Amino acid sequence: MDSSFFGYIQQLELMAFFWGYPLVYALVVMVAGTKEKQGNYKNRFVSLLPLGYALAGTLYLALQLKNFYPDYSIEHLRLSFEKPALTGWGLLSILFWIPALRKRKVLSLLHSLVFFFFLLKDLLLSLFGATTGNSSTIANDMGIYTNSLLLHIACFGLISLLSFLLKLYKRRHLRR
Repeated sequence: MDSSFFGYIQQLELMAFFWGYPLVYALVVMVAGTKEKQGNYKNRFVSLLPLGYALAGTLYLALQLKNFYPDYSIEHLRLSFEKPALTGWGLLSILFWIPALRKRKVLSLLHSLVFFFFLLKDLLLSLFGATTGNSSTIANDMGIYTNSLLLHIACFGLISLLSFLLKLYKRRHLRR
């Protein structure tokens, strides 16, 4: 097993955590409608999108910390990353917890499109026959994409639920 195998595994981890966001983003924005049609309720859902993305990034960080346990030394971390630029880019998604970045929702979409490129690359290579005899790559990609979609739907749902409960809590305490 050479280092390219471990690099591929790290790429699969990144794709599993970040691939599904563009579709979830598109669906939420489409359901919310245009600004003229948006109510406060629908606009609130769109504003929660970067928080769901940041939660997925936080889960990715937790996975990385779990993988490195018990040796968190700088040398071990440096030697373990096969694709440090992609891993660093993935970890930047945590910055969407910051309110200033969260306000620019399109930045979270642009951030996730870097990972979506790998799906497009595999589809195009398969379409033009560059990966002859390797049809399992597309099947594997679709499985990972489905799991990523489920992860982002769950993250967005959890953030939406927490936002609703927080709003309800604030409303009840303001009445007292």
